[in-house]
Amino acid sequence: KEEQQLQVKLLSEIRKYDEIIETYKLEENENPEAALKETLNVLKEEAGLTEVEGPGVIITIDRLFSEDILGMELDNISPDLLKRLINELNSYDAEEISIQGRRLINSTVIRDINGQTKMDNYSLNTYPIEIKVISENAEKLYNRMNASTTDEDFAIDNLKLTISEPIDTITIPAYDDTIRVKNMKPVEKEEGGK
Repeated sequence: KEEQQLQVKLLSEIRKYDEIIETYKLEENENPEAALKETLNVLKEEAGLTEVEGPGVIITIDRLFSEDILGMELDNISPDLLKRLINELNSYDAEEISIQGRRLINSTVIRDINGQTKMDNYSLNTYPIEIKVISENAEKLYNRMNASTTDEDFAIDNLKLTISEPIDTITIPAYDDTIRVKNMKPVEKEEGGK
């Protein structure tokens, strides 16, 4: 069943790109500049460089017990725990995610630097941590997250996970840092024009 859903999704993407190619071919003859601008806008949107809106949920991560109650200093959220949550959201068809108002994209790095969890060099050490998630089916995402045992993993680290009811319109900002591309170079033409 999962493979069938994946196949349907891939076929849908292929159709979408075929339509873009056809549009590009038609507009190329009439107005090549407009076709390039449209393609650029589509690519920017897919790369996370534009603000997006859609239905979704807001997840809040907060301390379960304060340092005063426990009588000891508490650790920050671990990068592994945060990555597990993101992977779970993605497996439940999350389309766009932001953490503390910062857009999550494919090249986003979440790691521990000197005992602090950072997302692309921005510290995630102030609570509550707000995660906005856009999904085509926000109700389904909400139900799956509520049925999940992820909150138990957070409770072990003295963190409380709260999931809002589905919201009709959530706004996720554009990624505002520079995207660095490493290990990529232009393809050189082979002899014979290929």
